[in-house]
Amino acid sequence: MDRFTETEGKRAHDPLYSPRRAARATATGFPVGEHGEVFAGPLIIGAGPAGLAVAACLTMLKVPCPYVLLERHDCIASLWRHRTYRRLRLHLPKRYCELPHMPFPPSYPEYPTREQFLDYLEDYMRHFGIRPFFRQEVVSAEFDGEFWCVRTKEVVTAAIGGAGEEAVVSTATREYRSKWLVVATGENAEPAVPEIEGIDLFKGQVMHSCEYRSGEGYQDNKVLVVGCGNSGMEVSLDLSNYNVHTSMVVRDTVPLEIDLVLICVVHVLPREIMGLSTFRLSVWLLMCLSVQTVDRLLLLLTRLVLGDTARLGIPRPSIGPMELKKVSGKTPVLDVGTISKIKSGDIKVLPGIQSFQEHGVEFIDGRTEDFDVVILATGYKSNVPYWLKDNDFFSDKDGFPRKANEWKGKNGLYAAGFSRRGLLGVSIDATKIAYDIAQCCNDIGYEKHKSK
Repeated sequence: MDRFTETEGKRAHDPLYSPRRAARATATGFPVGEHGEVFAGPLIIGAGPAGLAVAACLTMLKVPCPYVLLERHDCIASLWRHRTYRRLRLHLPKRYCELPHMPFPPSYPEYPTREQFLDYLEDYMRHFGIRPFFRQEVVSAEFDGEFWCVRTKEVVTAAIGGAGEEAVVSTATREYRSKWLVVATGENAEPAVPEIEGIDLFKGQVMHSCEYRSGEGYQDNKVLVVGCGNSGMEVSLDLSNYNVHTSMVVRDTVPLEIDLVLICVVHVLPREIMGLSTFRLSVWLLMCLSVQTVDRLLLLLTRLVLGDTARLGIPRPSIGPMELKKVSGKTPVLDVGTISKIKSGDIKVLPGIQSFQEHGVEFIDGRTEDFDVVILATGYKSNVPYWLKDNDFFSDKDGFPRKANEWKGKNGLYAAGFSRRGLLGVSIDATKIAYDIAQCCNDIGYEKHKSK
């Protein structure tokens, strides 16, 4: 009896059968692929919000083929848990950030904190009976003509001594095979670290923003934050709140192939306008107005709230925020107080970096300044090209689907959380993917029963 028929038999004869129990069985009772067993359900790679959402949607649809959820770290949502600063909050209202089939608790504020979001994800996992396989780092995944063959490496460590050091005590490789592969590793799987001339010569501390937690302890340092996206703006604000000497690099332009025009990195908008969420306001306006008209209104209102940011050293792109988001995927920065700190002089804005020196930085305008710490708020990137052997659906260049907002490839390949629409996009992708897999499972079940 194959696994699909066995699962169908349990559904027919076990009155206590439920998708949640099936999910638990997947994680605790089924083989874990030492010899390349074929699994009846999909393989989901990544136990962040996207992977959890897909698993929950499959459960709610009562998909008869139990899924397998693989996660390379020892916890869910490792980026949120281990690579974010303490003051982080969701940038959008909570109604746009909740995952399918489970809203945030009513007691949560409009913009939940990092800790609240992590608690929500833990409750989400428990509610839907999701049981990931942890410490399963995918090293390769390829379609063999019939199944997706996923190979993982498991590294087990143990503490040694009393200084918090760890040593590898065992390693194991496993192989999983399935008709469906859901890539849910997300847009922010790995820190993006740019190559800057002379950075290896710098004698001070250089770190990526994923290592930054708080401005506490930096009071006696001159800190340079490289980048003016949401992370760069908020890290700069946090440092300033601790009275740290803070400077922020804002590049004037970055080349993008959009009508052969050089545009600025991002737009900066207030998080709220007249007490309304800027995101919510833009959604409402886009329902009845053109993108260009909405952009004109947003920029007019933004100028009334924030003033002329170009006078602060933050010039605006040549096209509006919503149009820029549409054509490039670049999300506007939502200001939560950084602009005010720049106006007061607590945060200094500097142009692009020419090169690093032993104790400082030379900028493109010729000036040179000394710094003790450099924080690279230069964003993240997808790691899909490193392990997925597929050149048709995902781009080798950036690890995103080649077509914008695409969630389904060939041969049972799916992408969850790559639409550049944040957690709202995650929910949309997960719902579509689960419905598609459910339909495929039902079709397979129909054919199997028909052939008896």
